[in-house]
Amino acid sequence: MSKKNKQISGVVYSTDPDFEYDYNASDGQEETLPPARQDLRVWLDKKQRAGKAVTLVTGFVGTTTDLEALGKKLKQKCGVGGAVKDNEIMIQGDFRDRIVALLLQDGYRVKKAGG
Repeated sequence: MSKKNKQISGVVYSTDPDFEYDYNASDGQEETLPPARQDLRVWLDKKQRAGKAVTLVTGFVGTTTDLEALGKKLKQKCGVGGAVKDNEIMIQGDFRDRIVALLLQDGYRVKKAGG
């Protein structure tokens, strides 16, 4: 592993001659919470999308693999495209009601947010 890829946990410099840096082995991924403990928000966004509506699902706590699996399931159930970026699920179009119903059916705590 090169020095650029190593993550040093908060210590910049130490005067202790026996000090060894603690390199984080994890990718910063959190363990996925069960659906009942997730607190998801579903909202409609049109900003910087040329007026096209996108339904966003935010607040997922867990690994990117589980987030991508949930995003794929929601895209399939809605029959549209979308993406998973920056810890958000983007679904093309206004599917807030359908997504809230699907997530509640799976046991997630979910709320409609925004206007």
